[in-house]
Amino acid sequence: MEPIREGATGAAVEDIQERLASLGYGISQEERSSQSFGTSTATAVARFRLDHELTLGQEVDSATWSTLVDEGYKMGDRTLYLRLPNFHGADVRQLQTCLNILGFSAGTVDGYYGVHTEAAVKEFQESIGALPDGMAFPDTFDAIERLHHVWAGKSANGPHPQGVMGFARAANVLERVKLSLTAEDPISRNIAGRIWNLASATNDKSGLDIVESTADKKPGTRALLVLASDLREGDTSVASISMDDVDTLPMRIRTACEGSEEEVPTIRIGLPLGGHKYDGTFTTGDAQTFAVMLLDAICAAFDY
Repeated sequence: MEPIREGATGAAVEDIQERLASLGYGISQEERSSQSFGTSTATAVARFRLDHELTLGQEVDSATWSTLVDEGYKMGDRTLYLRLPNFHGADVRQLQTCLNILGFSAGTVDGYYGVHTEAAVKEFQESIGALPDGMAFPDTFDAIERLHHVWAGKSANGPHPQGVMGFARAANVLERVKLSLTAEDPISRNIAGRIWNLASATNDKSGLDIVESTADKKPGTRALLVLASDLREGDTSVASISMDDVDTLPMRIRTACEGSEEEVPTIRIGLPLGGHKYDGTFTTGDAQTFAVMLLDAICAAFDY
């Protein structure tokens, strides 16, 4: 494109001025009314180029225009998916920030919809029981918007580790929040039983109950957590998350519950067992370690 510079007038100048003004750059009302590229417009362009690490200048060239368009997108304005060249813009940056805060690592918040962002979108979709295809359609953005109270006003350049709960906080959560726990296989049931024992030892008024199956949801229960040795490929009937990243597990559990439209959300948690059977390689110590880690994550997830 031919650079647009000081002295130009017309619809193209008006478009540039509207985009700059929407991003907070001041332009005189006189120049906007006359659609003229004057001193204040040139100053706004120069500041925009400086803020976005473009070459110094006061004209709108191809690179400046492309960046200006990218910065005008808001999350949900367009469908995002992995492609080459990558989608880039303010909407991608906002999506990455939200996912990182919610516990799904999109990596560095760089505004590029790359493989890490696609993987985070897939994990988020799986956590809310949606088809995990990595394509951010309106339903994905709607689910993120329903969690506005969780991510609003926060910033994130990566996952936010939750840290350990501590006895006093865990005991308070267990007494205050009613949860149900079940499991799908022998090893998972072993771990579920250990979690219940730990919870009961932590607080004799613990609201954590063991149930036989997902059919045994109890009214007033905050969530039903299902432990499984693996996550069922392609199963979107239940919100699913993996225990692979313990630091972000509490936030991912909370996100899955908050994002569910069920009165009592069912959340399947996949354990990183690597296909272990009762062959001596999975010890009671392993089971106890998983139980401690999971109880800590569950308490942290509902500590709000």
